[in-house]
Amino acid sequence: MEAIDGEQISRVREVLRDAGRVVVLTGAGISTDSGIPDFRGPNGVWTKNPAAEKASNITHYLNEPEVRQAAWQNRLTTPAWTAEPNRGHAAIVELERQGRLHAIVTQNIDGLHQKAGNDPAKVIEVHGTVWFTRCWECEDRRPMEQALARVRAGDVDPACLECGGILKSDTISFGQSLIPEVIDRAMRVSDECDVMLAVGSTLSVYPAANCVPRANAGGADVIIVNGDETNMDRYATHLLQGSIGDIVPAIVAPAT
Repeated sequence: MEAIDGEQISRVREVLRDAGRVVVLTGAGISTDSGIPDFRGPNGVWTKNPAAEKASNITHYLNEPEVRQAAWQNRLTTPAWTAEPNRGHAAIVELERQGRLHAIVTQNIDGLHQKAGNDPAKVIEVHGTVWFTRCWECEDRRPMEQALARVRAGDVDPACLECGGILKSDTISFGQSLIPEVIDRAMRVSDECDVMLAVGSTLSVYPAANCVPRANAGGADVIIVNGDETNMDRYATHLLQGSIGDIVPAIVAPAT
């Protein structure tokens, strides 16, 4: 991989300026600068709290009340409620302002793209969102804050207000099926783009990682920005390894 320098940044910037339909694929790495830890890293959520990983498994969550109760306590203090978008998120908003953003496919559940100012209609959340709850039985969907208020008031395992069923965050747990319509849309926009910009993802979690070879097969330029190597580096037209908060704003900077 060639070293990142001003010339490389300039080449990638030109690729983006010539693009008409950019799809941005984001992973946990874009949100760490906002204070949201990843899951498996040295300071990851599951590394520090193995019980939280158990709560992410749908079988444990549905069948063990103590796992659900611990999950509700953890939800009270998740960093997502107070996290602010960072320079990487702002740069993607700039890409939309330029009229080049076709869609964002995100593996993140924190809602920071919408909070930064991206059009929610352009954000495809393949793993769901922490900002809503969904009933496992009747699929009633409500703002998460309503359930959290009940937990603060002493309800250790709030049930669905419609049917009394088990509530969970509207995210995809291990063992839970992805939503076919969401995945189909993610693959479709990947087929349609002329540039795929993958940011902050190891590109090892499927099916989201498939967006990269899909875009490549369609003739799109593939730009990968990450702190380390990814599983899809072989598809990249341009590899930029380093600080996401520095690189992404540099490559989407408007012409001067």
